[in-house]
Amino acid sequence: MSDEDSARSRYIERLINANHHPSPSRTIYSDRFIPTRTGSNFGLFHLPAPRQSSSSEGREDSSTSVYSTLLRTVLFGPESGVVSPVTPEKRSDWMNPPSRNIFRYKTDTCQALHSLFPFGSDDAMPGVNHSPVKAPRKIPRSPYKVLDAPALQDDFYLNLVDWSTHNVLAVGLGNCVYLWNACSSKVTKLCDLGVDDSVCSVGWAQRGTHLAVGTSNGKVQIWDASRCKRVRTMEGHRLRVGALAWSSALLSSGGRDKSIFQRDIRAQEDFVSKLSGHKSEVCGLKWSYDNRELASGGNDNRLFVWNQNSTQPVLKYCEHTAAVKAIAWSPHVNGLLASGGGTADRCIRFWNTTTNSHLSCMDTGSQVCNLVWSKNVNELVSTHGYSQNQIIVWRYPAMSKLATLTGHTYRVLYLAISPDGQTIVTGAGDETLRFWNVFPSAKSQNTDSEIGASFLGRTTIR
Repeated sequence: MSDEDSARSRYIERLINANHHPSPSRTIYSDRFIPTRTGSNFGLFHLPAPRQSSSSEGREDSSTSVYSTLLRTVLFGPESGVVSPVTPEKRSDWMNPPSRNIFRYKTDTCQALHSLFPFGSDDAMPGVNHSPVKAPRKIPRSPYKVLDAPALQDDFYLNLVDWSTHNVLAVGLGNCVYLWNACSSKVTKLCDLGVDDSVCSVGWAQRGTHLAVGTSNGKVQIWDASRCKRVRTMEGHRLRVGALAWSSALLSSGGRDKSIFQRDIRAQEDFVSKLSGHKSEVCGLKWSYDNRELASGGNDNRLFVWNQNSTQPVLKYCEHTAAVKAIAWSPHVNGLLASGGGTADRCIRFWNTTTNSHLSCMDTGSQVCNLVWSKNVNELVSTHGYSQNQIIVWRYPAMSKLATLTGHTYRVLYLAISPDGQTIVTGAGDETLRFWNVFPSAKSQNTDSEIGASFLGRTTIR
């Protein structure tokens, strides 16, 4: 073999064995990329620097470190403070100054992490209230029950519906009084006054089962509803008796003859005193919750306040410009009185009888027929006539509307509240009684009250 052939053979052999005999002057890269950490600043992130080792150990440690770095990046995100390995291509970027937000959470990241903590992040931000906003109470816009009430009169000056503490509803229909048991839905005919008389008002005693009935002939009858028996009949009025109010054993009656009689049902006399002051029919009467003050409203646009022993009003309010039938004492604030005026007035006014001051006035836009306070929360309900026939739930003292309920086609002249303070019943000249869930219970004032709102039944009260 010539020298030329020998040289060519050695060249071919070197080419074949090139991968098995690496040149010491050239770095050979394998098919797997293993980054170098020579440019990493481990002290900045309080990470231990890689220890010096042999080439085989270095490859193994580098592989484990890359896996750990990638795992942390996947779990906590690329901006969670974990620095990815620096490759020769990235060294120029690493040499740039770090961002000022490098240790700050992004808005979306903070929210995502906050949702993982069961107790929230209130402690992280002292002085900031993170409590959820209380949702407004939902008031059903439909009555959960409707009762037919034939012959329910469309007369603004009468008071024909009342709800007892024993959960029995009394309704005056024509010349009869009917009782509806709210627990059993049983209907009982209490009395029939005959063709020559009619029912003008009904009123339950505060405790017990006695019901007072005012008639068109000026008489006041006392009935024991548990036995369906008339206890006594009291006279005094010359004309119809459209308003009744109880204060323990004392019964007040107001009539079309402009007078108010105080009656002690334990005494033999028909009345113990006569109150004079109104110049027209007395259509509204309410005793305060402490039984110390009696408020009366009349067709003379006057609102009077009497004490237990007076025969003349101790307070006179003349701001209303129409008949005052709607009267309600607050069960929450002593001496707080609300009153509503008729078609020409349309206003609800609030008074402090302790200081003898007019507190505020709200123009409702329509005739105010009735008022009642909630026993459980500081709210009240008003019913209206001309021209919208609506029911409004108000929050006091802001007098913001919580709900406006519609359904009656005539003036909503009658209103009563259930013993538990959650339900109201309204009556109108459309000869229907409608039951609404408007107030929360005393134990759950912050919960929504939608009990049975989807149920709509009709029952004839006779």
